[in-house]
Amino acid sequence: RRKAGVEALLLSRIGLDVFPAVILQMMMDRFRTLVVDRILEDVGKSGMSLHQVITLASIVEREAKMPEERPRVAAVFLNRIKAGKKLQSCATVQYALGKVKPVLSLKDLKVDSPYNTYEHLGLPVGPICSPGIAAIQAVLYPSDDTALFFVSKGNGWHEFTTSFRLHRKAANQFEKQREKQR
Repeated sequence: RRKAGVEALLLSRIGLDVFPAVILQMMMDRFRTLVVDRILEDVGKSGMSLHQVITLASIVEREAKMPEERPRVAAVFLNRIKAGKKLQSCATVQYALGKVKPVLSLKDLKVDSPYNTYEHLGLPVGPICSPGIAAIQAVLYPSDDTALFFVSKGNGWHEFTTSFRLHRKAANQFEKQREKQR
C-alpha cells in the first residue's frame, strides 16, 4: 500500500466539497480550543488584548531561537513598550520584506510597512506568524528582566543588555567574531 500524503489525510477527514471559509472556521475553532480557552483568563490579567498577546507572541516566536530565551525576549519587548520605545524587531522587518535575510541592511530597516517596528511605535498591525503556546506563555509570564536590548550571538543565543551603549558594544563584539569565522 502507498502511504497517504498529508493532503489525502486532510481531505479524507473534511471532504473535497468544503469551501475555504469553512476550513478557515475549522482552523479558528481549533485555535480557540487549543489556545484561547486555555489563556483567556491570563490575557485579561496581562492588561493586553488577545490580539496584542498573539501579535507579540508571534514576534517572540520568530526572535527566540532557544526555548529558554522566550521569557527574556518577551520581557525585552514589554520593557520597550512600557518605556515608549520602538520594538525594533528584525523579525517584523523580515515579515514586511516577505523574506528572511541573514543580515538586514539599513535600507531594509526603513521598509514602508505597518509591520516595520523600526519605523512604527508599538506592536505591528497583526501577528507575523502563528505562535506556539510557549511563546504565548512567555508573553503572559515574561521573565523579571530589566533588559531593553538583545543581539544575536550567531549561535541561536542572544546577549541581553540594559543600555544602548552596552547593546552596541555586544553587537560590535559579535560582528567581529562573525568576521573572523568567514
